[in-house]
Amino acid sequence: ALHEGHVVSAQELTVLLQPVFTQNSRNLILFLQDTLSIDDFTYLSESYGNKNPFQNEILQSSSSLVLPAVDCEATRYLLSFLQESGDWKLTNITNLDVSQLEVNTSKPNFLVIQLQPLVSGLNEISTLEAIAENGKQYDQAITNVSSFKSVFSLEQIVFPSSWIPRRTDVVGELRRQLMATEEEGSLSYPPLNVTTGNYICILFYASNFSLKANSSVFIDLTNATFVTQNVDISSSECSDINTTLSLKYTKPVNGISSLEIRFLMTNKFYGGSARNWSSLDAVEIVQDGEKFAKFNVSAISAPAEYSFHCQLVGTSNLYPARLIPSNNEAKNWDVFISRLQIQGFNVENNQFSYASDCTGFFTPGIWMGLVTSIVLLWILAYGIHVIMQLTTNSRFDDPKGPALSVPQTE
Repeated sequence: ALHEGHVVSAQELTVLLQPVFTQNSRNLILFLQDTLSIDDFTYLSESYGNKNPFQNEILQSSSSLVLPAVDCEATRYLLSFLQESGDWKLTNITNLDVSQLEVNTSKPNFLVIQLQPLVSGLNEISTLEAIAENGKQYDQAITNVSSFKSVFSLEQIVFPSSWIPRRTDVVGELRRQLMATEEEGSLSYPPLNVTTGNYICILFYASNFSLKANSSVFIDLTNATFVTQNVDISSSECSDINTTLSLKYTKPVNGISSLEIRFLMTNKFYGGSARNWSSLDAVEIVQDGEKFAKFNVSAISAPAEYSFHCQLVGTSNLYPARLIPSNNEAKNWDVFISRLQIQGFNVENNQFSYASDCTGFFTPGIWMGLVTSIVLLWILAYGIHVIMQLTTNSRFDDPKGPALSVPQTE
């Protein structure tokens, strides 16, 4: 029994699900959706008529495990644990296409199907529509996998990787707490590294690495890049002046056969600071070997001996480090990278060097405090000046004498 407010850790989640994993001759399907909460199964499933997103018969007849809260790193730990286990054939599916799936019946199979996460800031109706769309994808996956019913004994696990309440007035507070927890913890998985000989020349890490093509096709590359490392980095190049991190993916989503993302970095000497600085100059996206998108990069630089870190990097105007489209094809892409850390030069001891953060010393909050303080000090100084200009009478009426007469000139 878990009390309310208890946050289930990654190790505890593994122990809770261990009875399911240890069943002999079982084939399991794990559905993952970020920002899914228990309210989605109750409130939204009964509110809007024929749009009910959780009316699948298999799902309704399944047993359930309801947890009060799950640590945000538990999902990645669980996938890493299953990947290291030799008893499972782990298959990570992001495009719900199982038509070419090869099933090895000699040992249990484990399918991990990642549903699209909800976009933050959605209103109630938009949230319903987004979850209903994921419900359709769930039904589609069950229909496709049912073709393997001769070898699959379908056992399903559906749980959120993070818990977000339906009340919008506490979302900001909870998000701040989650971010604080994430910052205190260590990396949930090791960074991607590129080696030349016996030395690592490029290190790359992100807690979320995703793209959106034509404002409709969502591509999450986080697990493929860092967890399963189902990415080709053989085209990456390293030198003392120019470094290129090349990430090639095969069929990242349905409709895209190949996708290559390049990070172009340079190392230059600047006389003003009398030292070398490394900078990320451009990001390039090549789709299917034909469509080429290029982004210029702003505010991503650091001393050559340091790594670079930024909380949010992408195409949005609100991010501190922006990717600015430099051709028409780039306008069709949206890029989102959270907690980016990258180092392309002077990697020592096979780990990141001290990180230069994209947030400057004078943050917007500091500027607001300074401006407010200056205004208040100006008001105080003006008030003191006005008080000092006040004068009092130097002569007074004598009740026993004649009335005091003050000429206008005085």
